[in-house]
Amino acid sequence: MDINWLRDFTCLARTLNFTRAAEERNITQSAFSRRIKSLENWLGTPLIKRSTYPVQLSEAGQQFLPVALETISNLTDVRQTLRAQQQGITAFQRFAVLHTISVNYLTRRIAEFEHLIPNLRVRVYSDNLRTCCQLLSDGTCDFLLYYRHQDVQPVFEEVQFARKDIGVERMLPVAQSAAATEGGWSLDAPVSAIPYLGYDPSSFLGTVVDQTIGGRTPPLTLRYMDALTEAIKRRMLSGSGIAWLPEGAVAAEMEAGEVQCVGGPDWQASLTLSLFCSYDRLDETGRKVWNAL
Repeated sequence: MDINWLRDFTCLARTLNFTRAAEERNITQSAFSRRIKSLENWLGTPLIKRSTYPVQLSEAGQQFLPVALETISNLTDVRQTLRAQQQGITAFQRFAVLHTISVNYLTRRIAEFEHLIPNLRVRVYSDNLRTCCQLLSDGTCDFLLYYRHQDVQPVFEEVQFARKDIGVERMLPVAQSAAATEGGWSLDAPVSAIPYLGYDPSSFLGTVVDQTIGGRTPPLTLRYMDALTEAIKRRMLSGSGIAWLPEGAVAAEMEAGEVQCVGGPDWQASLTLSLFCSYDRLDETGRKVWNAL
């Protein structure tokens, strides 16, 4: 049996959609379906009810899911430990993290940890929210670091993991200062159409911005869309329009006066930076990292 079969199955159990699961696993849908079928053949029983939409786990699939999750975690833990022992070095502490948190928060904290935790080695997986959650759920990563928002439902079973809220960050509507002044861009007192740089609507931050705007109809004209905060930030800095960005991503530019906020508190959102892990599976170094954060 291939461990990838188990990872495919747990991904499908979460998405209940063959197409989406295949995309997340970075393989074609036909290849993904064959691997699920191979797992069912190996077990000798169907795991998926394919006649429903969306597909559902069969009774056997529901019974097998926790076994699959635990097996993936155990195999991953053993592999990491054995490799580290063979090399005589400390095992990697593996983080799954949103791109913007990796760039604007985690890299700085890791530099601080290196002075506190001897021989610290870190492996960072920067990706979208769903993939990051899957990496923690299947045991590929030790830690998950991501934003939470009161109006956005979690995309995985948070109660299965230890959680620590380690900070709060605002999402601010901002623009390049010269462009905002020249165009009169203000959400509080709009005088004309405002060019808007938005997130992919399926992304977590895209959902947060939609919830923040709510039922209001500011005169925003969508000019650019991306799933990556850093890409949107670059467009904003060029004067192309306004964008909602995490405060930490633009703190230096705001302090320098290059960027300004174009909306008051009603146009801002509060994000909680949360850390998740399976605490019982952490090694000694991992527990030091958890306590340091």
